[in-house]
Amino acid sequence: MVSTPLTPLSTHPARIRAEIQALHPQIVEWRRHLHQWPELGFREQLTAEFVSQKLQAWGIEHQTGIARTGIVAVIPGTRPGPVLAIRADMDALPIQEENDVPYRSQHDGVMHACGHDGHTAIALATACYLSQHRDSFAGTVKLIFQPAEEGPGGAKPMIEAGVLNNPDVDAIIGLHLWNFLPLGTVGIRSGPLMAAVELFDCTISGKGGHGAIPQHSIDSIVVGAQVVSALQTIVARNVDPIESAVVTVGKFHAGTANNVIAANARLSGTVRYFNPQYEGFFGDRIQQIIQGICQAHGASFDLEYRSLYPPVINDDRIASMIRSVAEHVVETPTGIVPQCQTMGGEDMSFFLQQVPGCYFFLGSANLSRGLSFPHHHPQFDFDETALGMGVEIFVRCVEKFFNDNPIRSYSGR
Repeated sequence: MVSTPLTPLSTHPARIRAEIQALHPQIVEWRRHLHQWPELGFREQLTAEFVSQKLQAWGIEHQTGIARTGIVAVIPGTRPGPVLAIRADMDALPIQEENDVPYRSQHDGVMHACGHDGHTAIALATACYLSQHRDSFAGTVKLIFQPAEEGPGGAKPMIEAGVLNNPDVDAIIGLHLWNFLPLGTVGIRSGPLMAAVELFDCTISGKGGHGAIPQHSIDSIVVGAQVVSALQTIVARNVDPIESAVVTVGKFHAGTANNVIAANARLSGTVRYFNPQYEGFFGDRIQQIIQGICQAHGASFDLEYRSLYPPVINDDRIASMIRSVAEHVVETPTGIVPQCQTMGGEDMSFFLQQVPGCYFFLGSANLSRGLSFPHHHPQFDFDETALGMGVEIFVRCVEKFFNDNPIRSYSGR
């Protein structure tokens, strides 16, 4: 590990307990180690080994190799009670890092460009603290270190492997470091936070020919152009204007020469929406539109449509709990951003379909230090002061959950 000055924990230090402040340099060191050795989804062997070694050193019972590289750790309190899960994702992205920092990625073409190294470090520090303060909560904390959030998705196979059982999870929480919010803020809301993610690929087959003799051809570019325009009417005319949705065509490939009519055109895009009632709707409507336009021009098509992640929908009770906790960590009211939403997607949604829970954003941008590049950018980085704030919020959530128990269905397991 390269030695380099650490970011001081200077934002509202009085609101972060002394033990977490003292742990902060180690949290930063863990994050920077993980940042130097990023791994893609379902390949997080080094990351999982690092996490497991820390958990073992702290005497925390855990299981490895879940959904290939996932880890689940269990920390029981000194008294029986409900089960609260904390989820952190571990994977990186296929991006070449451009940051000139001592802890830059040592894996060519792979980078932690979304903050998952920070999520893992925060969860590790939370585990470390709770393992030393088991008498502060009545119940069990389950920490889920998940692979492959960036794709193809590690949450669903972890759920299928039983991570929400034995013991059964009553509620789940998670956070995302967020460079669209400044350091010292928390974005949290009840209901939809992030959008469903659906993808489509379509090949339109016409009949190629000479550009000067179009009457003997079926121009796939003309057909494709009409498809792109017509797809925009789905949101404009088929979706309730009070709802939010997006249909984006991100790729359009066709043609080989200036004077040749292309026989084939390939379109790819994404669909985003918040309301679960639209599940299945967009795929059907896109197919209807493409089929109608192709039929009108005598072309054919092949459409592949797939749903990646459902929308992230927060439980009102758990969101309220986290909001009340965050108010003790950040300055209020400016530090709480109650209507924060994004059309970005996250497979935390699969966990929230199974148990009540809440996912929230922890502001991590610091414009004065040049730490404001967006997620998935080759120069993405964040203010590490946010790491200690994340641990403090998680620990306070554990204490409040087991004291106040917002999940009323708990029966004293």
